[in-house]
Amino acid sequence: MTSDITTAGATTGDPATRDALDVHAIRACFPALKAGTARFDAPGGTQTPQQVIDAISEALSRPLANRGGLTEGGRNAEAIVNGARQAFADLLGAEADSVAFGRSATQLVYDLARTLAKDWGPGDEVVVSRLDHDSNIRPWVQAAESVGATVRWADFDPATGELETGHVEAVLSGRTRLVALTAASNLIGTCPDISAVAELVHRAGALLHVDAVHYASHLSVDLDALGADTLVCSPYKFLGPHLGVLTGRPELLHTLRPDKLLPSSDAVPERFELGTLPYELLAGATAAVDFLAGLVPGGAGGRREDLRRAFTALESHEDRLNRRIEEGLAALDGVTVYSRAARRTPTTLFTVARRTPADVSRELAERDVDAPAGSFYAWEASHRLGLGEAGGVRVGLAPYTCDDDVDRLLNALDVPRP
Repeated sequence: MTSDITTAGATTGDPATRDALDVHAIRACFPALKAGTARFDAPGGTQTPQQVIDAISEALSRPLANRGGLTEGGRNAEAIVNGARQAFADLLGAEADSVAFGRSATQLVYDLARTLAKDWGPGDEVVVSRLDHDSNIRPWVQAAESVGATVRWADFDPATGELETGHVEAVLSGRTRLVALTAASNLIGTCPDISAVAELVHRAGALLHVDAVHYASHLSVDLDALGADTLVCSPYKFLGPHLGVLTGRPELLHTLRPDKLLPSSDAVPERFELGTLPYELLAGATAAVDFLAGLVPGGAGGRREDLRRAFTALESHEDRLNRRIEEGLAALDGVTVYSRAARRTPTTLFTVARRTPADVSRELAERDVDAPAGSFYAWEASHRLGLGEAGGVRVGLAPYTCDDDVDRLLNALDVPRP
């Protein structure tokens, strides 16, 4: 089921209006927004709607035990886990029995890298990109180094922010075993053409791992359409609690043998999950998916179809606000914007002449505008852009971002300086 968000758009027969987001109604679901801060920190983690909070509370209020069918607590846990697997299958275009959960996307990628590296050795090659968050670089680099495999780097153009398919093709060879690439940069928003990269990677006989942590916050994910063999995302980036999600092609997952405790289940996906799952967080994650599916009311095609409609409306809403931000920044003296790719998420990285990113972020915070500064774990990308560890100021959008937030951001930046 989807969450109940009553919006004005549901009262009209005009398709353009019917499928638009009612941001006022959406914002009313977020208790944290009552604090009054204009929030542009969504790429680091979004705020939480009441529906997700309630789902977590309800899970903890009812009997819970290890999964099973003998007791009410066991049955509740079993239902929560199965419900979460189906929810993320709907979100990611995957199969429910190929969805695994972990503490974070970083933990899941480390585990996956160590597992795949069992079949690598000297002469094998692994490709990573300088566009990526370090959680999709360092686990692969370290796993390759541990078995003597070679790491090759796909670069991006710092002038345009683009990572072209040719950048990956240039470092592929018959010895490539895996390519790890982001579907969207968490630093500058660039969205490489993953499906085109997948064709090249598979033609070379290699696997493609996709980091969809940032992408899944803004765009509809389809595992098969992307051509990903494995993929991760993080619900706390799209209104849910903190945990990680891994999925992949079922036929691949069944061949992988991750390290695990001897008595723990060897079934897929359980063999990828270490210890008892956080049932209350899974309940909250399911509620987050349902909330997203209910952003546009009146859906009747099932959760997967409702999610497609919702992300189409969300993309339109965020693109409009992002254009306002970029136009406003372009009118300000001394501002350099680094988010320049033709296809990108509503994520804008910028710097201001003669002021450090940290100073700009602090001054914005003093005006109740949250736009953090740094490299945001995109260590390689920030250095490739010439920004180093200091990075830039990052402005990111969420379903609850409104025009008033944008006005406050631009007005706070357009303050005369001594």
